[in-house]
Amino acid sequence: MAGARRELSLLLGAICAYPLLTALLVGLAVLIVGFGLLVGGVQMFGFYAVLVVAISLAVLRWRWGRVGPESRAERRRAALVTAVLTGLGVFALIQLVPYGRAHANPPVTGEPQWASPETRQLMVDACYQCHSNLVEYPWYSDVAPMSWTVQHHIEEGRGAVNYSEFATDPGEAHESIEEIEHGSMPPAYFTRLGLNAAADLTDAEIATLVAGLRATPGFEERDGYGEDGERDDD
Repeated sequence: MAGARRELSLLLGAICAYPLLTALLVGLAVLIVGFGLLVGGVQMFGFYAVLVVAISLAVLRWRWGRVGPESRAERRRAALVTAVLTGLGVFALIQLVPYGRAHANPPVTGEPQWASPETRQLMVDACYQCHSNLVEYPWYSDVAPMSWTVQHHIEEGRGAVNYSEFATDPGEAHESIEEIEHGSMPPAYFTRLGLNAAADLTDAEIATLVAGLRATPGFEERDGYGEDGERDDD
């Protein structure tokens, strides 16, 4: 207990001694998490932010316990160097994590009998990057933590409905029309920052896609049903 109190006292003392580093860490963490929110990967980017903050605080506490009296200029310089090197170091280390690097596309076992080639192309543009076995992995899917985010979205998407395996497992395909009409799919973060521009369908394209899906077997039968399987007449 006494050891824990001493460590806490040292950490708090270090935070007070290096206010610039503390402010930098808070700002950096907010920026990282904010960017994660923009691209739909707040959990993955949040994990990266936590690593950067935790390691920086550990370095700060070590420095406070080892280094003697420092001038204000020395503390500022140490704060900047610690923040930059920790951020870069953690970024380099997380590139070694294998998750999100396989870029595997399982075989296509059977797509829907699309009402028209146009319907299929619109679905490819808007949905296939997460809901198919024909994913075209962008360059940023090789860089963590973005690679983690991309892989997580694909796993979630395929788990809900995989149009490349529609013949054997239609999944939640019956909800596709409602999701597209309500603007839930593709999600807003999917096209932010100029990412996946082809998925940013116009109103006319959305109307064409919905009409095509209504004419595609496997979609129209359950259109209008709720999650409990009952007809939603209101």
